[in-house]
Amino acid sequence: MADDGGEEDQLPCFGQIVVGPPGSGKTTFCHGMSQYLTALGREVAIINLDPANHGERLPYKPAVDIEDLVSLEGVMSTLGLGPNGAIIYSIEFLEKNLDWLLDKLRAHRAKYLLFDFPGQAGVELFTHYTCIQNIVQTLQKHDYRLTAVHLVDAYHCSDASRFISVVLVSLMSMMRLELPHVNVLSKVDLIEQYGPLAFNLDFFTECTDMTRILDYIDAPARGADELDRDLQGAHERPQGDATSKKLSRLTREICDVVESFGLVSFTTLDIQDGESVGRVLSKIDKANGYVVQSAAAAAAAQQGRDPRAAANALFQSAFSGNEADYEHLASVRERHMGRTSGDDT
Repeated sequence: MADDGGEEDQLPCFGQIVVGPPGSGKTTFCHGMSQYLTALGREVAIINLDPANHGERLPYKPAVDIEDLVSLEGVMSTLGLGPNGAIIYSIEFLEKNLDWLLDKLRAHRAKYLLFDFPGQAGVELFTHYTCIQNIVQTLQKHDYRLTAVHLVDAYHCSDASRFISVVLVSLMSMMRLELPHVNVLSKVDLIEQYGPLAFNLDFFTECTDMTRILDYIDAPARGADELDRDLQGAHERPQGDATSKKLSRLTREICDVVESFGLVSFTTLDIQDGESVGRVLSKIDKANGYVVQSAAAAAAAQQGRDPRAAANALFQSAFSGNEADYEHLASVRERHMGRTSGDDT
């Protein structure tokens, strides 16, 4: 393990751990978020920890690249592993060489960090291995104040089984990483292409009544004029064989678990829309404490400030912008969904 590195390492460093399934848009998110943060005047460094993502595949120039430590292609050819096995090996190799990562990060300590983690083999890395958790815990010990940003493609809202699965994966990542957490439905600008949704968008963002979606498991494809007929067909389906009954019970239990924890909710993201990116960033900044840190710095910079006024400014910054999301969701529906959602009543 690297040593303290002097006074520089005593400064808190803020950032995001970006995780999620393959295709959820993690790399695009890091690129877009970096551009947004730069426009705000923050110095940003992107840390690429996805060994399958390097070179021309990256839309950004990483400040630190795992490719400089271990090559995915080299691991595959030397050890005879497939892509998933090589990714897992590479992350475990990084875990054993955290001195290398900490040393690389020291040069970017004053910047806001975006960690781009693997999507491929990502679920296995959380369920069967502890390497990512150990990496994150080591960063926390060195006062890296991080928020986990778990991206899920909004496409999954169009399929009941897929949505239940990604909600469970989101809950699992929250529990395993043990970090302040923001779940994001990405690519919401494309949601209209996926067809009509069973419920209004707030059902999928709040995740408070998951059992309602069970009637849509394996339901036939939905047309814009078949919302009510589809639900009726779901109710009239035969119970099926014993396997189907067991699967149905398992799915219901999963929904009950998600509801019992009451931890999972989503915010929506259109990475091309600055307002949408800013809304997500606001939640992230509150989760990792950056908003309080920046408010404290601004208060300290004021000459002859009133201590009570400074404390009040900190309080206001921490709790501002917590208005209900219904106006934002209505705006998303108006811009991107048209008649693609059901009557969530």
